Amino acid sequence: MSLEQQLIERLQQLSPSHLEVVNESAGHGGYFPDKESHFKAVIVSEAFTGLRLVQRHQKIYAAAGDLLSPGNIHALAIHAFLPEEWKEQDTSSPECAHAPKA
Repeated sequence: MSLEQQLIERLQQLSPSHLEVVNESAGHGGYFPDKESHFKAVIVSEAFTGLRLVQRHQKIYAAAGDLLSPGNIHALAIHAFLPEEWKEQDTSSPECAHAPKA
């Protein structure tokens, strides 16, 4: 099973009303086809109620667990929202300074 699919399954334990996991590896240095190293997760969940941003991230790190260990996911961009915060949020990612140049 791909790292992307494993990450999706693990984040499901947070009962998201919206979950988007994007493999952004192609936009980073050292990319090769099928590489899975850089991801973005946009997650909207009531599980974040009463939590500060850092606590939300910690909850996501805990769910991802060993997928964030060396040799697996190198970087995870996190956008964690409560349902009432989710409207019209910009979750676009900046370009990597080490991305392959066209």
